[in-house]
Amino acid sequence: MPQMPKLDSHEAHFRIPSDTPGLDLFLRYLAPASPQRVPKIVLYVHGATFPSALSIAHRFDGRSWRDDLNAAGFDVWGLDFAGFGGSNRYPEMSQSLKNDPPLGRAEEASGQIERAVRFILAHHHEPRLSIISHSWGSMPTGRFAGEHPELVDRIVFFAPIAKRAQSSTVPANPSWRLVSLEEQWNRFVEDVPANQSAVLSRRHFDEWGPLYLDTDPESRTHAPESVKIPNGPTQEIAEAFAGHLAYDPASIQAPVAIIRGEWDSLVTDDDAHWLFEELKNARIKRDVKISRGTHLMHLEQSRFALYREAQTFLDGRDAAANE
Repeated sequence: MPQMPKLDSHEAHFRIPSDTPGLDLFLRYLAPASPQRVPKIVLYVHGATFPSALSIAHRFDGRSWRDDLNAAGFDVWGLDFAGFGGSNRYPEMSQSLKNDPPLGRAEEASGQIERAVRFILAHHHEPRLSIISHSWGSMPTGRFAGEHPELVDRIVFFAPIAKRAQSSTVPANPSWRLVSLEEQWNRFVEDVPANQSAVLSRRHFDEWGPLYLDTDPESRTHAPESVKIPNGPTQEIAEAFAGHLAYDPASIQAPVAIIRGEWDSLVTDDDAHWLFEELKNARIKRDVKISRGTHLMHLEQSRFALYREAQTFLDGRDAAANE
C-alpha cells in the first residue's frame, strides 16, 4: 500500500477495511477553518483513471476544489477505490495479464462507498452526507444511493456516464491496464474544438503529471512511465454505451444535480437528457451545462464555474425548510 503524503498540513488520513479481505481503503479528510454548527459533509468519489489527490484535492496555483468547499464550510472527504491512490492494490494487479475479468466494477465499488460513508458518518456523529462523483464514479454512487437512501443528503453527478441505446458487442477488457502521461494528455485535450483556444494549461498538466505517476510506486519502472489501474471502470463505460448501465437511476431518491461541460463527448446533451428523465424518483433534479468545459472540467479554466454550481446545489437552499 503506497504511503500517501499529506497535501495540506491539516489533512487527516484514514485506512478502513473494504468488503474484500485483504483490501484496505484510503480516505483523506480536510475540515473547514470555520466549522459549522451543523456539519456540512461531502464525500468525493473519483472516476476511472485517477484518485482523490489528483482531482478534488489537487491545487492549481495554490487552490483546489476541496479548498473552495472548505471555505464554504464543508467537511471534505476523498475516497480512493481499491487499486487507486492510497488504497490497496488487487493481488491480480501484481500478476501478468491473464483472462481474468476486469477489476473494480461498480457493484464492488458501491460497497466500498458504503464502508467509507458509514465510517465518515460515525466520525461526525451525523445521519447523512452528500456525494460529488465524477464520470464512472456516478455508477457506484448511483448503486449506493439507491440501496441506502437514508444515508444520502444530496448528489452532484459531475460528468456522469449515461446509457446509450446502442447494441454493439462490447469486447472484454483485461483485469488491469497501464495509463501513460501521453495518453492522459491526449484524452484531456481531445474534446476541445479545433477552432477554440485551450482550456487546460500545459503548465498545470506538467505539474500534475509527476504527481499522477507518484500514485503508483511502480509507474517509473514501465516504458513509457505509466500508472496501473483496475479496468472495471473502462469496461462499464463501454457497456453503458452499448445499452447496459451498472445501476438504475430510478432507484435514487436524493436530490441530484447533473453538471457537465459543453464539449464533453462522454456526456452529450442526449446522455444528460436520458439520465435526467430516468432520475424519476429524485426529489429535486437539475441539469447544468457549463461553457468551455470538457469531461475534465475540474482541471480546466471553467473549474471555478463548476465549483460554484456544485456548492450552490449542495447548500440546499432550494426547498422550504419543512419539505
